[in-house]
Amino acid sequence: MPVALGKSAPMRVRTIIAGGTLALALTGCAGEQHVAASPLHYTENARRAYDLALVAYFDKDWELANQLFGDVKHRYGYSRYARLAELRLADIAYHQEKFAEAVGMYKSFVSDYPNDPEISYARYKIAKAEFTQSGASILLPPLEERDLSNVREAHVALRALIADFPDSAHSAELTYMLEVVTGLLVRHELYVARFYLIRDGFEAAVARCQYALTNYQDSGLEPEALVLLGETYLKMKETDKARSSFQLVLDKYPGSAFTVPAKRFLLRMATASPHASSSEPHGG
Repeated sequence: MPVALGKSAPMRVRTIIAGGTLALALTGCAGEQHVAASPLHYTENARRAYDLALVAYFDKDWELANQLFGDVKHRYGYSRYARLAELRLADIAYHQEKFAEAVGMYKSFVSDYPNDPEISYARYKIAKAEFTQSGASILLPPLEERDLSNVREAHVALRALIADFPDSAHSAELTYMLEVVTGLLVRHELYVARFYLIRDGFEAAVARCQYALTNYQDSGLEPEALVLLGETYLKMKETDKARSSFQLVLDKYPGSAFTVPAKRFLLRMATASPHASSSEPHGG
């Protein structure tokens, strides 16, 4: 069946597609009577149809490319090119910023073809789409008011992808994206912890700080979380736990700006303690 070409299609694309579609139609008519006996013709026709769709794809004619890849998927469902067409259809949705739709399509590919060599690519695109949806923007509400489901999904997807493909060509990008989403999640936990702290919900504040420290390691926000945890313990009159939290900041993160409040809290505790001499902060 000839492909309907939109008026907006570039002349080069329309010329190539028109010629290629005619060739496919002619070979298709001849081959329909001998499909079972000509698997090579079937595969070759699938490749040609896929290559023609790529022309529109690289020219960013998304409407035409979507139509042509859909045709490859349905007409040549038993070929390798049908699978590749599925990925390109997901890529088109991604390029059009239909991220939720793209994620669903990539996930379907991963589920349907778990051993396909393009699995790492599909999972990379899932993680990148989730990351893009979770990204901070001046157009989004403040972090504490946002639905963080996409951020959490991005965090899970990125951690799993890095673990499964440590030598990925996208390793640096994946590491950066993981750092960003981890930071968003930790900041949310600390925001909630402070919310509870100022309302005397001390145990809830402690739980949030501990959750952040345990589940989102290497976020770069550990010193801030530890100082907040120590401050909460102080209000609970758990002085030993408070001192341990502040001291850990000095011992483990000596270059952090949060050593300043940690030292102040320790000094205040030492001054107030009858055993001040044994409670002096060490580590600078």
